[in-house]
Amino acid sequence: MRPNVIVVLTDQQRWDTVGPAFTPNLDRMARHGTQAAVALTPQPVCAPARSALQTGRYPTTTEVYRNGVVLPPEERTLAHHFGAAGYATGYIGKWHLGSADPVPAGERGGYRSWLASNVLEFTSDAYRTITYDDAGEPVFLPGYRSDALVDAAVRFVADHHDEPFFLFLSFIEPHHQNEVDDYPAPDGYEERYQGTWLPPDLAALGGTAHRHLGGYLGQIKRLDEGLGRLLDALRSMELLDDTIVAYTSDHGSHFKTRNDEYKRSCHDASLRVPLALRGPAFDGGGVVARPVSTIDLPPTLLEAAGLPVPEEMQGRSFLSLLRDARADWPEEVFFQVSESEVGRGVRTGRWKYYAVAEDADGWNDPAAPRYREQALYDLASDPHELVNLAGLRSHLKEAAELRERLVRRMVAAGEAEPVIEPAAENDSRERVLADPTVRLGGLEPVRFGHQRPSRS
Repeated sequence: MRPNVIVVLTDQQRWDTVGPAFTPNLDRMARHGTQAAVALTPQPVCAPARSALQTGRYPTTTEVYRNGVVLPPEERTLAHHFGAAGYATGYIGKWHLGSADPVPAGERGGYRSWLASNVLEFTSDAYRTITYDDAGEPVFLPGYRSDALVDAAVRFVADHHDEPFFLFLSFIEPHHQNEVDDYPAPDGYEERYQGTWLPPDLAALGGTAHRHLGGYLGQIKRLDEGLGRLLDALRSMELLDDTIVAYTSDHGSHFKTRNDEYKRSCHDASLRVPLALRGPAFDGGGVVARPVSTIDLPPTLLEAAGLPVPEEMQGRSFLSLLRDARADWPEEVFFQVSESEVGRGVRTGRWKYYAVAEDADGWNDPAAPRYREQALYDLASDPHELVNLAGLRSHLKEAAELRERLVRRMVAAGEAEPVIEPAAENDSRERVLADPTVRLGGLEPVRFGHQRPSRS
């Protein structure tokens, strides 16, 4: 019997907001199952990241390289693949790959059961959740928003408990509520975390975390409680041991420290996300130490369910790393950045290398022929990416090697081979002990390319 599969997707959740203090249910799930120690999104923007999670293909390949682009109807999603294998498929929550609300039937990625909004943050708020059903009719879901979506997920599981099912449960939390630029947590939850902990990069760089982190962490706490309820429901229906549950996020949040909003940057605060799985093929898997991308999640889930991985998928199943930590696997993760700039980068276990197209428009240009090296971080000595080594003569060798890797990964992703110009050389004695692209002391950051207003 093939396993059921549930993907739980949060929105804008940093990688370092998990563990016993904030997410005991997720922590327990990860310890029982498999955890990716370093997981990155292929694009730190909502719609591009979601297109990759649905298709296993890079945003530039699906053409959803920025927000506001509809996933092309010819793209094959996880719903198509699981549906063709006889699974009941359902989508609940935020979609962000359609043209409007309600999402037209032909823009729902092949999901047969539908209870979703294209941009949930605009059709709902914390205690007024409006989604749309199969017929495109509005449905009010009572309760706090993430609780309401969990309730809907439990109903879907109960309705399909006697057949294999694939469910994609997509929250808006802990994304800010756009029109008020705030993180509305349930009563008492913001107060529980306000002023208790500040990630080191935010402590060094400022931004808005001092104002927002309490609500942000409060939302994450409630999400984790919802995850616990979902797992309890699976247990009560005797489905837990037969169900794969994957938990991840579309991108992180740097709280306006790296640019004038929350994401769209090359830094781990923007790129790095939690990723944990439990159930058949993953229980007892331990920690995957090699860096992986969430573009690798679709092929991994298909292989774990015993289904073929389509050749057109550009991600790779990381099940081989569960069987053998020395299995053949790329040393680096490749990522793209859009909207704020046209950027490309790679991250290894130790290094981060990033280049930006100075003459490109991040909103209208999916790629560019020429880039300039912008950032190099040694994550072993500078895990919070506060010291930019790009151009330092002491690190020219590392930069050159990573530049070659980046070009290879861009070509492998289907892009034309670019020219990447090195950063201007500096003597190490002139080393600046802060990234010149961040905001310090109220100064605006140095930017490359054209800037666009913050989109969801």
